[in-house]
Amino acid sequence: MNVVCRPYKLAVVGGIGSGKSVVSRLLTLMGVPVYDCDTRAKWLMNHDATLREALSAAIGSEVYGADGMLDRAHLSSYMFGYPERVAKVNGIVHPAVREDFRLWAQASNAPIVGVETAILYEAGMNADVDAVCMVYAPTELRVQRAMLRDATDAVSVRRRMNSQMSDDELLSRATYIIYNDDSKSLIEQVAQMLVKIKAERF
Repeated sequence: MNVVCRPYKLAVVGGIGSGKSVVSRLLTLMGVPVYDCDTRAKWLMNHDATLREALSAAIGSEVYGADGMLDRAHLSSYMFGYPERVAKVNGIVHPAVREDFRLWAQASNAPIVGVETAILYEAGMNADVDAVCMVYAPTELRVQRAMLRDATDAVSVRRRMNSQMSDDELLSRATYIIYNDDSKSLIEQVAQMLVKIKAERF
């Protein structure tokens, strides 16, 4: 009889400019495949037939352009200023991403997998993981990083920060904390975290 081993699932969270993607890349280099929720959600909205049908039914067929791809400007306009519309769209997209992650994790055949997400708790994905790694950096450093990365201004960055769960809340829920403030080696911190996970899990 074949025994299917469930992988250990580690969420990588953190606010804008914290360095989630850097930590995710390090995990990948260390042999831990990482599911990028943002990238995968965009792919699913364009290519998953069931999700496309649900979004078209909820918003209107014009949410997809003549090229068949999602019209992001139209979607943003539809949701902007309407919390109930945001909740409706999230209620369609988030379950699809959660199921896609579940299938991806099982098919990975890896003992440990990661999932990078900015909305772990908001999407309910905390129920799908075994541990949470928070990537922490001071607010001002995060603002500067986001401004450089996105070629935007501090006001816009802070507005986005204020829409996310606070660092204090994320810290209080984290299993592991990675400090990305140049005070400690990221590589060493990620490696040490994996040593702890393997010691406790395997």
